[in-house]
Amino acid sequence: MLLSCRVAGARTDCVRVSDRKHNICMVSDFFYPNMGGVESHIYQLSQCLIQKGHKVVIATHAYDRRKGVRYLTNGLKVYYLPLQVMYNQSTATTCFHSLPLLRCVFVRERITVVHAHSSFSAMAHDALFHAKTMGLNTVFTDHSLFGFADVSSVLTNKLLTVSLCDTNHIVCVSYTSKENTVLRATLNPEIVSVIPNAVDPTDFTPDPSQRQEDRITIVVISRLTLYELQLCLKHPDLHFLIGGEGPKRIVLEEVREKYQLHDRVQLLGALEHKDVRGVLVQGHIFLNTSLTEAFCMAIVEGASCGLQVVSTRVGGIPEVLPEDLITLCEPTVRSLCAGLETVIAQQRSGSLPSPASIHARVKNLYTWKNVAERTEKVCSPTPRPNFYLTNYFIYYLVQTLGCCGNYCIENKLILNYLEKFKHFLTLLLSSYTMYNCVFLLRCMTEWLERRYFLWTDGCGG
Repeated sequence: MLLSCRVAGARTDCVRVSDRKHNICMVSDFFYPNMGGVESHIYQLSQCLIQKGHKVVIATHAYDRRKGVRYLTNGLKVYYLPLQVMYNQSTATTCFHSLPLLRCVFVRERITVVHAHSSFSAMAHDALFHAKTMGLNTVFTDHSLFGFADVSSVLTNKLLTVSLCDTNHIVCVSYTSKENTVLRATLNPEIVSVIPNAVDPTDFTPDPSQRQEDRITIVVISRLTLYELQLCLKHPDLHFLIGGEGPKRIVLEEVREKYQLHDRVQLLGALEHKDVRGVLVQGHIFLNTSLTEAFCMAIVEGASCGLQVVSTRVGGIPEVLPEDLITLCEPTVRSLCAGLETVIAQQRSGSLPSPASIHARVKNLYTWKNVAERTEKVCSPTPRPNFYLTNYFIYYLVQTLGCCGNYCIENKLILNYLEKFKHFLTLLLSSYTMYNCVFLLRCMTEWLERRYFLWTDGCGG
């Protein structure tokens, strides 16, 4: 167990790292009343950390009339800051407009750890940057997978490289997500941990009495894309419950109309989280057709309700459930139909595990208590330098001078090192300039606070 020693006069006090109590600020553009996996993750993790004795506050942008300070269960304090939303519930990232508000929250709540969530959140990137200028520990959790080719991915990856260059620790929700994040942000894998998501098993319990035994019901709850309903023609006792909204709902309705499947295919539309369990317990099989997924919470919720899962083999999904609880398919219509055929045959033969046994296994796999314990450890990292640019500088300098000193290096290799060194200088200059600008802005903000008493009465106390 790591110990932190503090010398006071002639005394030396040693404190276990895991026993430290932190003031943690969760920052993300995505939080309630917006619904999603990131929002649920932040809320559940915050509640568990509060139960372990830490102080936790949440900073997000205002949602319509929900502004200012709100209190949730167990005194969880949420700052809904007046920041302008740019696109898809994400604020504009300029670093400077959010500094006075975020700095006010960090100072007022005496924050020691800033925990940012989601690469899509501009507010999370801003918070990491401001926390570094204030000397605070930073943790970042990445919930998504990104590509490397399209324009949006390239720009996001460049932003992530700057944001995470001296973040104390990074958390990913699967090993696939870890590899993806390490490559995108050129990180040292040693500072990246894998902590999966979790579910509250009491919210997703099986209820076989809700099933209709004369039919096999397949449940699909996701953002709608095009699903083939050709299995309905082959199996007369097959029914679909489809929940969610998306661009392919019109296509689904056209297919249902064409084959006259109104009594066997139900389109439930968008579902609130509290209604999901009521839909899941009606089914025998849960179908997931994601094309990219870091960690699929939906299949864990389906398995917790006792359903056998059929899913595409993409992203981190193969890591989530044991092999006997999930049937993995390639992301093609033919493969998904073959996987469903296999599970339907097992359901008819009675060879699938019972809903109660599936729930008993899943409820111990992913718990928020375990997630909180592991997150608690990464919030107390071993001391290390905040700036890694110096290390990169020394590495490239030694490599270049060493090779040139031996006179045994070809022109191409010299050009390669010089190109790396030029890239490093560009990154160093841009980072140094931005740090100076933010530091100057922070000094101006402090001066304004002392002179005009800004933010002393307007942030909720």
